[in-house]
Formats: sequence, structure tokens, C-alpha cells
Amino acid sequence: MNHDRYEDAYIRGILDEVKTIAVVGASANTVRPSYFVVKYLISKGYDVVPVNPGQAGKKIAGVMTAASLADIDRPVDMVDIFRNSDAAKGVVEEALRLNPLPKVIWMQLSVRNDEAARLAEAKGVKVVMNRCPKIEYARLCGEIGWAGVASNVISARKPKLQQGFQRFGINRQQKP
Repeated sequence: MNHDRYEDAYIRGILDEVKTIAVVGASANTVRPSYFVVKYLISKGYDVVPVNPGQAGKKIAGVMTAASLADIDRPVDMVDIFRNSDAAKGVVEEALRLNPLPKVIWMQLSVRNDEAARLAEAKGVKVVMNRCPKIEYARLCGEIGWAGVASNVISARKPKLQQGFQRFGINRQQKP
């Protein structure tokens, strides 16, 4: 797998397939990017489990935090790594001890560990590196364009704005 560039279909397929996401390195600090990602993914309907040993048993963004991946009481579809590149291998090794295995290992922006990726892919686990699922979700469903950011998704249809969070989703087609 070429981890320098991902096809939109690959990212979309992952975000559509996974339901339970463990965010390793989630922070209780409301101004940290990991907190925003946890909160955003929850708002999109994902079952998110923050993983942070210092916050275990406490809530982050309204959901209970686990101390480690092994402490999660349900199968995890995706492990989102908010740790540095050197720590990613250890997180992947821990994830590969889960039963069942996660479907996806996702390393956040600036996190890349090719050795960890090879370990996961050798077990049949999909890998994404140096990307943010919040940004990718927003880009693929067009939300990121609402802020004036070029999303590379072209549509002649104007989104129908509603009150509250916009929830078009990555696979929902808007009707004219």
C-alpha cells in the first residue's frame, strides 16, 4: 500500500465501515485536537472510546475513558493513534493482540511509522497514516467547504442548511 496518497474511495470505505473507534492518546483538555476529534466522531454517530491511562474511569467528551485497548469491553473496529510516530509501533502491537483484530489502524496528522504499518497490514488490518478522520470525514461529505476550505469535492448542489450540526454523511446523496 502506498501510504503517501490515499484514494477517496479507500478513506470513504473505512469511515463508512467502522462503527467503534478507540482514540489512543485522547485528551480531556477541551482545546486539544484529540478532544475535538473525539467529540466530532461522536456527533457523527460513531461509538468512540477514549484511551488515556491518566484519565481512565473518567469521561472525555461525555464518554468513559479506558486505560488501554485491552480494557475496552467491546470489539474495536478502528484504532486512531494520537501519539507520536515512535509510540505508534507499541500501540499497533497492543492493537494486534486484541481479539477480534481491529479492521483499521489510523495514525493522526504527522504520525507515520512504516514498520508499524507493515505489522498491521501483515495481519490484514488496513492502515492510514498522517491523516485525521475528522478532517477526512468533513472533506468527503463537503462540510469542510462550508468554512471556505478547498475540499477537492466538486458539486453543483448547494447544501440545505438546517439548525444544529449538519449531518449529510459521507455516503448520503443530497436530493435537489
